[in-house]
Amino acid sequence: MTGIGVEEEFLLVDPRTGVSCPRADAVLARHGVCCPLPDGAAVHRELRPTQIEAATGICETADELYRHLIAGRRTLAEAAAAEDCAIIASGTPLRASPDRDYETDDRFGKVDGLYAGIVKAYEACGCHVHIGVPDRALAVAVVNHLSPWLPTLLSLSGNSPFHQGHDTGYDSWRMVEQNRFPGSGLPPYFTDLADHDRQVDRLVDCGVLVDEHQTFWLARPSSRWPTVEVRAADTASTVDEAVLQALLTRALVRTALAELARGVEAEPLDPQLAAAAVWSAARHGLSGPAVDPVAGKVVQATDRAASLLAHTGPALEDTGDLVLVRSLLERLENEGTGAERQRRAAVDGDVAVLRMLTEETVPHA
Repeated sequence: MTGIGVEEEFLLVDPRTGVSCPRADAVLARHGVCCPLPDGAAVHRELRPTQIEAATGICETADELYRHLIAGRRTLAEAAAAEDCAIIASGTPLRASPDRDYETDDRFGKVDGLYAGIVKAYEACGCHVHIGVPDRALAVAVVNHLSPWLPTLLSLSGNSPFHQGHDTGYDSWRMVEQNRFPGSGLPPYFTDLADHDRQVDRLVDCGVLVDEHQTFWLARPSSRWPTVEVRAADTASTVDEAVLQALLTRALVRTALAELARGVEAEPLDPQLAAAAVWSAARHGLSGPAVDPVAGKVVQATDRAASLLAHTGPALEDTGDLVLVRSLLERLENEGTGAERQRRAAVDGDVAVLRMLTEETVPHA
C-alpha cells in the first residue's frame, strides 16, 4: 500500500464575527491536552499567526486517514477555544482582516521581504497531499503524468468564494491569489530529475524564489524525500472532502507509476491550455465548464470528474477505496462544493457562513 500524508491549513477566527485572530503560537502551546494526536501526526504554525496547520502521519488506509484528520481538527479546535477563537476550514477569510504588520527573522520573514505587497494580506489555506514513491527521479516523472488532472482536483475542492467580505464569483479565490506568485499553476514538463532541479535552481538564482525548497506549482517532487506533493486543493471544509482529495491523489500517483512501469511517458501540455484549465477550475468549480488541457476543448466539470474516476478506477479498486470514493464524489456533486455551500449559507448573512464552516470543520464525536 502506498503511504499518504495530508497537511490541512486552517484559519483562526473570532467565533462571533469570523474576523481572523493572530493567536497561532498560543493555540499551538495548548494543543493535545484533551484530544491527543495519533503517532506521527503533528500541528504547525503557518505563514501568518492567523493560520495553523494539522499534519497527519503516514497513513495506509482510509480508516487510518480519517482517524488522523479528525484528531488533528479536534485538538486544534479545543486549543483554539481555550484562546477564545475557533478554527474554520476555508480557503480564504470570510471577512476583511485588520491591516497588520508581521516582522520575523525566520524563513517566513524572508518570504515577506521578497514578495512584499502580494503576500502582506495573504491568508489562503490549502489541503496538501503527500504520496510516497520509490525515489525522487520517479517523483518527477509522476508529476508529469499528474498535470492534466490537477485542475480537476482543484474544481472538486473549491472552498474560497469570498475576498474582503465580498463574493468574488470564483469557487477558488485562493487560486487567484496563489497565481500572483512566480512559477505558479501547473508545473512545466521535466525531462528528468536533473532538469527539474536545474529549473528550480534557475528560479532561485533569478531571485524569484526564497530557496530551492519553495516552488508554487500545484504538484512537485519533494526537495528532501521520495514523495510527490500535490497542492491543488483549497483546504477542505469537511473531513470527507479531505479524504476524497487524498484517495484520488494516491490513485493518480499509483496509476502514473503503473504507466511508467509499462514505459508510457507523459506528453507535455500546452502552457496556455494548462493555464486556462487552472483558471476555469478556480472560476467555475464543479458546477460549470472546464477545460480539458489534453484535448484542448471545453467540457463539463462533472464530466471531467467522471473521467478522473474512470482513469483512477483500477488503482482505487486495488487499494479497496473505489466504493468510498464513488460515494464521496456523488455526495459532493449533489451537495455542492464548499464554495457553493458557503454561498447558500451567505443568504442568511456572514454569521450563518461562519456557523456552517465551524460545524463542518470539526466533526462531532
